[in-house]
Amino acid sequence: MKWKNLFVAVCLWWGLSAQATEQPELRISVGDWPPYLSSELKHNGVIAHLISDILADEGYRVTFQFLPWPRAYSAAAAGRFDGTAVWMHKAEREADFYFSEPLLDEQFVFFHLKSLPFDWQRFDDLTGMTLGGGLEYSYGPQFDAFLAKNTVKMERVSTDMQNFEKLLKERVVLYPQEMNVGYAALRSHFSASDQAKITHHPKPLLSNYSYLLLPRSLASSTTLMARFNQRLADYRKSGRYDRYFADLNQGKYQPEAILPLNSND
Repeated sequence: MKWKNLFVAVCLWWGLSAQATEQPELRISVGDWPPYLSSELKHNGVIAHLISDILADEGYRVTFQFLPWPRAYSAAAAGRFDGTAVWMHKAEREADFYFSEPLLDEQFVFFHLKSLPFDWQRFDDLTGMTLGGGLEYSYGPQFDAFLAKNTVKMERVSTDMQNFEKLLKERVVLYPQEMNVGYAALRSHFSASDQAKITHHPKPLLSNYSYLLLPRSLASSTTLMARFNQRLADYRKSGRYDRYFADLNQGKYQPEAILPLNSND
């Protein structure tokens, strides 16, 4: 009987292992964008967690490759990844990708020093200012068109930390960024005294959606996108979608604190 039980256990383990091995893998390129996407956060951040769970329910296992944003885009467009996340809609991106249904609701604001009296109602109120910005970032079609007029200067760098450093040193006057992303960067990289010097203007620069993109260069993308969108709709209808962001607001994606080893020294 003991040998029979062992045989059954081995067969069960083998069957489960084979099933896991047969589960197809999807590789998705992403940029670092805490608290939504980060290799340092639990589940790689709330958006990575949401994407992983949606696709797991469709029978896939997902791995995320963190890259600089331009490389994340170009590598996925070339078909070297099954998708990339998350991106605003721009018409020219439709040549490379299919867009999912909206995956993330965002609110972009202008960060500035508290010592700078700043108000704005129209983009023209920014004329003559120097702004910080992110590489390959779109700030929505209206603001992108305003930037193209060259009545303001935008100095683009690769990280939020660099942009906030320039803001603190008064090398730029404003830094447009998604509100939760901006404050997450401040908490992660700056002292409490430096954080206290920075605020944001309450008027949103942009209320926007971001999307999962699947490359047109892969034949599988159309079917996969339809399945993803249907599952995302199910998550929204059931209330499951909202629970991910409730967990985010409760700090559940923050990494565990690393405790020091016990020492007799």
